[in-house]
Amino acid sequence: MSFNDLTTALHWASAQLAPYADRPQVEAELLLIHVLAQPRAYLWAHPEATLTPQQAADYATCVQRRAAGEPLPYITGQIEFFGLTFTVTPDVLIPRPETETLVEAALDWLKAHPDAVAVDVGTGSGCIAVALAVHAPSLRLYATDISSAALQVARANAERHAVAERIAFLEGDLLTPLPEPVDLIVSNPPYVADDEWDVLPLSVRQEPRTALLSGADGLDAIRRLLAQAQTRLRPGGLLLVEIGERQGEAARALACAAFPKANIVVLPDLAAKDRVLEIAL
Repeated sequence: MSFNDLTTALHWASAQLAPYADRPQVEAELLLIHVLAQPRAYLWAHPEATLTPQQAADYATCVQRRAAGEPLPYITGQIEFFGLTFTVTPDVLIPRPETETLVEAALDWLKAHPDAVAVDVGTGSGCIAVALAVHAPSLRLYATDISSAALQVARANAERHAVAERIAFLEGDLLTPLPEPVDLIVSNPPYVADDEWDVLPLSVRQEPRTALLSGADGLDAIRRLLAQAQTRLRPGGLLLVEIGERQGEAARALACAAFPKANIVVLPDLAAKDRVLEIAL
């Protein structure tokens, strides 16, 4: 594959990605700056620049991988979340903007509890734990995950943002590896129903099944997390759990059963969809 200039390359890539991507031009640009190892502004400043034969070949390969259904962040190896850049691999769930609702709720609570101890349950890429550590400099955290490969990615992201010394990474299921009760529990657990797998977009089905699927109604992980949290959340503490947009009523009922004296609300995301279950003791 050869291209006369960057503009020609982008036109070709956009056409290739149009059937598969919601924003083909944007994805074409992101793949190109990945290959060129340049900032996005470079494309606008140098539209006449040419690609070397190796760069053209690499770009064509990246575009073909994306057109085959591979998620863009797995190709580029990184994604932006809460204003920070995170490394991602196929071993971890890709961070999504909806999860920023949970981070914002946690940071609001931490303004009045700056020296709290927190745990990020099912940390994956570490995006939640790292974002909290960066924005709450007195916070001490644990980050748990059942996947050792995911924990390696999370550690690397913590080191990338210079907060690794405040996060203890623990391998295990949900809260089971936690050595002490904590003040704040945050989690983006699996919440997709098993029978929804086949109707998920192809790109989503490239992500770890264990980070997505959670039983017949998608609530199995949340049930177990709430049960474990009863003995691991300190009095006056807060539990924040991301949920599916149609799970608000069911998740709130589970929370009321597990914590009958708590203040329980469901927070919406920016699209006004149910997104975060908040339990305040």
